Amino acid sequence: MPRAKAIPADPDVQLLQALADPTRLAIVRELAGSTEVCACDFTSCCEVAQPTVSHHLKVLREAGWVSSERRGTWIWYRLRPEAISRFGGILGLASAAAGSGPIAARALPMVRRDTIDAVPGRT
Repeated sequence: MPRAKAIPADPDVQLLQALADPTRLAIVRELAGSTEVCACDFTSCCEVAQPTVSHHLKVLREAGWVSSERRGTWIWYRLRPEAISRFGGILGLASAAAGSGPIAARALPMVRRDTIDAVPGRT
């Protein structure tokens, strides 16, 4: 019997995990370009079937990325401003951490070996 996947306790982890899937990232990008999008329109941007879109929208809703509103037979989705703020806060922390310490060293561009060997005075 398959085990149920545990939902992370940390809401930031849940937020980031939801965005880590290529289809869900495409959905969020589509929503970022509009005020709201009908669920029926995601199949064209994501190139997946409607049941798959519905699953991904459910994951995004549970993680707090999107809110929805039913209008007749259609469901309209929009990005939640709170999710965007939380994501920005996470990026801000990562950006601040990258400015110092060992993370900053890893952020330096790669240097080609032949340019190091060509440094004057280097033997």
